Amino acid sequence: MNITEAVQICMRKYADFKGRAGRPEFWWFVLAYVIGAIVLSLLGVYVLSLLYGLALFLPLSAAGARRLQDTGRNGLLIFIPTGISLIMQYLVPRPQAFDPDDLAAAAEIAAQTNWGLLGLLTIVQLILTVLFLWWLSRPGDPGANDYGPPPAA
Repeated sequence: MNITEAVQICMRKYADFKGRAGRPEFWWFVLAYVIGAIVLSLLGVYVLSLLYGLALFLPLSAAGARRLQDTGRNGLLIFIPTGISLIMQYLVPRPQAFDPDDLAAAAEIAAQTNWGLLGLLTIVQLILTVLFLWWLSRPGDPGANDYGPPPAA
């Protein structure tokens, strides 16, 4: 399998969380996603980067779920890190307009932030990142498992 085939398969299975995905399918698709994200960020068009991330959220999540299922784990576990990231985003207050030279506004934002919870969630997120990288990089079950037959090589 190459990067083109992996992208075609993952886009064809846009929101398909059933079945299994082999390591090449998943990791080639992740590489294609990361390359696209880097290119768009270098262009500096925030709206385009946002649309790209939103458009590929479901196929990336579905591919991750299928990859977890290939190793015998529940695919819905893929949403745990996403949920923690969303919670962390809402823990830090966002001012309407922020002047980096305005120390009083920066101090007020810092005072409104729940640093203890944010720190704890950051540690949990780091641990989950290592765990998920481990799970997603493991070989799949050689035979059929609860999620179906092994993916075609």
